[in-house]
Amino acid sequence: MNPSRIFILRPVATSLLMIAILIVGLLAYLRLPLSALPEVAYPTIQIQTFYPGASPEVMTSAITAPLEKQFGQMPGLGQMSSTSSAGASVITLQFDLSLDIDIAEQEVQAAISAAQNLVPQDLPAPPIYAKVNPADAPVITLGITSKVMPLTEVEDLVDTRVAQKISQLKGVGVVSISGGQRPAVRVLVNAQALAAYGLNLDDLRTTINVANQNGPKGTFDGPTRAYAINANDQLKSAEEYGNIVVAYRNTSPVRLHDVARLLASAENTKLGGWMNTTPALLLNVQRQPGANVIEVVDTISHLLPELRASLPAGVDLAVLTDRTTTIRASIADVEFELTLAVALVVLVIFLFLRNIRRP
Repeated sequence: MNPSRIFILRPVATSLLMIAILIVGLLAYLRLPLSALPEVAYPTIQIQTFYPGASPEVMTSAITAPLEKQFGQMPGLGQMSSTSSAGASVITLQFDLSLDIDIAEQEVQAAISAAQNLVPQDLPAPPIYAKVNPADAPVITLGITSKVMPLTEVEDLVDTRVAQKISQLKGVGVVSISGGQRPAVRVLVNAQALAAYGLNLDDLRTTINVANQNGPKGTFDGPTRAYAINANDQLKSAEEYGNIVVAYRNTSPVRLHDVARLLASAENTKLGGWMNTTPALLLNVQRQPGANVIEVVDTISHLLPELRASLPAGVDLAVLTDRTTTIRASIADVEFELTLAVALVVLVIFLFLRNIRRP
């Protein structure tokens, strides 16, 4: 029996079947996930440790080596690489594909806890770890520049106005700012003036740490009322830091501006970002797992005019990189191939039916 005979003798049923298959295919096509890489949970974890002021040699011997010794004892570890730079240590751990990423995360956390006694105790923060996935590369990068405002002030605007609004969009996962322009007050000590007052660097460091704290001050308790002492000791500008009393000499206060020069600058002056040849802040946007990458980028693009209007005059916001360019090109090629395949199939069927109907 010829299988095609059934469809040839029933053209209406065949047409309805083909229409149903076409509708199902269109619905499936519209629901296809879009991504540059497949959704694979790569068992890779990155550990970062910051120790300001330490040289790369100190970072290697005091932090990277002890942590690597602990991490090397973990089962399922396939590859370990590390980078030690001034004030920072980055260790990347790649596990076997058969190991679940959550189990690997628990092992890393246990190894970090076991190495606490081996690393310096005066670290500003313990080592931090994060899951790393090559598919989590930024889908779009925005560049923010300004010719009239310092980038330290622009970063505060970007963090509070731009990054917050973008992070609220559907499908947006992580929004991070890079460029090394986090505002800070830098203290340039005059060694001769410091020695003249009989002080040292430890005295300055201790005094600054104690002065810049916002903690409980206590209460006034009375027979009928009680008042909480509300005083904020946090310092926000270089002028306020300069008025800190470091010591008393001859019944006169020695203030910080007497022995040092204070500048409102960036937290790390050795970091920076550029958009082409212009210093800039870089806003990297990552999507949520499973989110349609093109829809996420289109939503951000539609929001850009509103974001530009919320920034002061003189601050420019532009798209630096768009990862969907190649994805859109691939989709266009797929759509062309599908259209061509459908046209060829229809043409073959038409010619086949035409030959059958000939006497």
